[in-house]
Amino acid sequence: MTENLFIGYIDRPTFLHRLSGSTKLIGFISFSIIGMITFDTRFLLGILLMSLILFHYAQIRYHEVALIIKVIIAFAILNLVMVYIFGPGYGMKIYGTQHLIWGSSQHYFNLSWEELFYLFNLLLKYVFAVPLALIFLLTTNPSEFAASLNKIGISYRISYAFEIALRYIPTVQHDYRTISLAQQARGYELSKKASLLQRAKGAVQILLPLIFTSLERIEIISQAMALRRFGQHQKRTWYMARSYKIADYLSLLVIIAWVALGIYLFKLNQGRFWNPFK
Repeated sequence: MTENLFIGYIDRPTFLHRLSGSTKLIGFISFSIIGMITFDTRFLLGILLMSLILFHYAQIRYHEVALIIKVIIAFAILNLVMVYIFGPGYGMKIYGTQHLIWGSSQHYFNLSWEELFYLFNLLLKYVFAVPLALIFLLTTNPSEFAASLNKIGISYRISYAFEIALRYIPTVQHDYRTISLAQQARGYELSKKASLLQRAKGAVQILLPLIFTSLERIEIISQAMALRRFGQHQKRTWYMARSYKIADYLSLLVIIAWVALGIYLFKLNQGRFWNPFK
């Protein structure tokens, strides 16, 4: 099975697809904020488990998101390596204890269980957010999402901007793929057979036309909206508007419960960090 190069909304008969777009946005933002603030490993593992279960029920297949997952994994590994290089003793400073695996406290580069535990928490922060972001992106109809934002009090002008951004993600990806194939047809080697330097130069040859193509599309859309006098009225109707249902209210209660648990753990741990080394 080949990787799907186009990431965007996919209509499927799941309860996540039937949820209101604003419900999913509130959930994604709430879990992201509380997850990024806390360093309680138990809480992060709980969110990760829940996000993986939701990812399964969203019927998202790995080959559809393989490319973006690989990019995120590469970024996460690079970030963890850089965090360790610039602060190998930061974990011991946070948790206030020293359980060295190798090296000594007098050496700059040493490795401790505290540092590994800190890096593991950072990894959990990267990992748990990926399924939630993909669920939001692949299960939310852009038009319905914009209508939901407007329903909760956000200006329809801002809501429509979000809709356009989500709607044109697959279009930009399609343009990138088209330009890439055109450049390869002209003799630029961009496959895995090429060296890293060649692929980097080829990427520049793709990005520049992509930027100009996107700017041209923005200009066309702006002119079309201006000709239709978009933004003249204070309110507008939505074809894809969806009212809140029982599933939305239950989901919001679950979100509130998770956030409340995270806040309670701040008080229980007397801070953001859960310290198992005490």
